[in-house]
Amino acid sequence: MENILTVQNIEKYYGSKGNVTKALNDISFTVNKGEYVGIMGASGSGKTTLLNCISTIDTVTAGHIFIGGADITTFKNDALARFRRESLGFIFQDFNLLDTLTAYENIAIALSIQDVSPQIIEDSVQGVARKLNIESILNKFPYQLSGGEKQRVASARAIITDPKIVLADEPTGALDSKSARMLLQTFETLNAGLGATILMVTHDAFTASYCSRILFINDGRIFSELLRGTDTRKEFFDKIIDVVTLLGGENSNVF
Repeated sequence: MENILTVQNIEKYYGSKGNVTKALNDISFTVNKGEYVGIMGASGSGKTTLLNCISTIDTVTAGHIFIGGADITTFKNDALARFRRESLGFIFQDFNLLDTLTAYENIAIALSIQDVSPQIIEDSVQGVARKLNIESILNKFPYQLSGGEKQRVASARAIITDPKIVLADEPTGALDSKSARMLLQTFETLNAGLGATILMVTHDAFTASYCSRILFINDGRIFSELLRGTDTRKEFFDKIIDVVTLLGGENSNVF
């Protein structure tokens, strides 16, 4: 199986002498192509810092991160920006859609900045819109869309460039329960139907139960790992709750 992401002994420190906080402490793991991996942990555990380092938003203090075989910890400025644009897909909690652009234009912009021809952009946007069932809203502006529709547009934008990995940061955090379920079904389509590799940070066991594997972070370290295997989503949810309880976390969402 092809390896997409390798996180190798990374550490991240904040502060200066006498007041140093170790946000990440010797974390290592791999993600294979087509995996759907969740990262869970209590507030302050380091999960968001970990995602920020993988997404090139932040830099590591020590260690290496390889995506598609490239060591992104060695990239500088233009090379880093180009890699982020061409190889990574992002899905944020607050959608990050541009209010003055239609859904179509929000999706297409990821290809436009790469100087892709208009016809290829048209074919690509229509293709992904059809697969995510958002063809009917392509001409609408973000203010005309529900939260779930906005996240599906954001999901389409994230995968339109065929990135090596899609990074999602608390993607259901701003959604009601119905919209959250719709988005998670969209993620299943991205992963199982379109072959997207997804790495998702979440505090929510219900959201995490859609993943195939969960990494639990505690005090900047990997505390444990859960594989879904042949479990039903309900069985996997129960196992996730057991680990969350062990970590002292809380979860208000149930089946």
